[in-house]
Amino acid sequence: MFLLMIALVGCSSSSENTSSEGESSSEAPIAGGEFEGQTLKVQLIGDFNMDDTTDPITGERVKGLKVVKEEFENLYAGTKVEFIIMPWEGYVEKTQAMLTSGEADVYQMPGIVDFAAQGVLEPLQPYIDGDSEFSLDRFIDNQVDGWLALGPDDEDLEIYGLPFLGDARFITYDKQLFDEWGVEYLSDYPTMEEVKEKAKQMTGTNPVTGEQNYGIWFRGDWSSAFTLINLAEGQNGKWGEGFAWDEVKFNFDSPEMINGLEWLLEMQEYAPSGLVSNQGSEAWLTANNNIGIMLNQGPGNLTKQVYAQGLEDRIAIAQEFKNDDGVGGLFAGSPITIAKNSKVKDLAWEWMKFATSDFVQQYIYEEPGAMPSVKSALEWESVQQTAHLMDPIFEAMSTPWTPRYPWGSSQPRFILTSEVEAALTGQRTAEQALERAQKESTDWVESR
Repeated sequence: MFLLMIALVGCSSSSENTSSEGESSSEAPIAGGEFEGQTLKVQLIGDFNMDDTTDPITGERVKGLKVVKEEFENLYAGTKVEFIIMPWEGYVEKTQAMLTSGEADVYQMPGIVDFAAQGVLEPLQPYIDGDSEFSLDRFIDNQVDGWLALGPDDEDLEIYGLPFLGDARFITYDKQLFDEWGVEYLSDYPTMEEVKEKAKQMTGTNPVTGEQNYGIWFRGDWSSAFTLINLAEGQNGKWGEGFAWDEVKFNFDSPEMINGLEWLLEMQEYAPSGLVSNQGSEAWLTANNNIGIMLNQGPGNLTKQVYAQGLEDRIAIAQEFKNDDGVGGLFAGSPITIAKNSKVKDLAWEWMKFATSDFVQQYIYEEPGAMPSVKSALEWESVQQTAHLMDPIFEAMSTPWTPRYPWGSSQPRFILTSEVEAALTGQRTAEQALERAQKESTDWVESR
């Protein structure tokens, strides 16, 4: 008995869990449990690193994924987690190859709609229903609905992924330039007309600095399709309807879409040249910024960049264009999923819960700088310190169209983007470009 007591004390001392902030985890390790001896392979996309690195914006040390690995393996003693990290470039094709070969158990999967339709993902509703300790209420509003998808045999949308990395789009503006031009700040929910008038007023020679200013900027390349869709939403229009491919119908040539593209063409007059090649915004989020309004801004490293440059009193956020019901904007981010061919599905489900816990969600926000997807983030001290930026970002995450556009990672997106670029470069009128986008996208769906 004496030797047993010593052994138990030793186990208790060595298995104390530490969070990303150095605080002990409230959960005890599950030693010798049903998962002992199992190895879980997790695929992640983007700016993740196993070891500590230096943040190129702030110069501060960023903790590597090793802290996440250690925490999980402490909680589930006897298990092992391995990470497979891939860049965003070519991630769809690489993910497809990994799923086919059974290379991982859990996947970060923004293209969930296409993969669920192939029958290669595990439906999660049975796990959710069978786990009394797990609730979808932990997530920010609309985050779960945004990733709903159809499996090959589903009649209704189902849950194949849990929100992991949050994301949103919004309008950002420089209050200092507004002040120098004597222009009233953007309203929290601006209209297209308001943005146009204020962009026009701030284009020209700055009356205070004497420098050339531009009223607006937006990307004219890879994200232009989503910018255009949001303009249609602001006019109570919509991209189309349907979700299953045999039911999808596009509205790419609708009056709202044509008016939106004509609006973008007009905005070129108040923007620096080079939109289509992602140029002209080099000074944005610097002390020498010369752009008043930025459309379709994502969170990315926004707060880090703003505070690193000392712009916290200059930069403000307004919402993207909304319809009369307050809905509009791009739903974005990344869910996590379980592979249908995984041999350790129960352990994978435990990882799903762990990855959406405060420990991991706070880690991805405070270290790599990604957006969390859980409601509790609103209470974190690190979020409250930048609440004037983070609060409207969280609002933007809760008000887009859901579920995510089913064509968001498929060919129709690239067809529409190409036609928007053609209009922005003067190759076609707005109406011609969108008629072509409508026809090509419809043909693609019918021949798919």
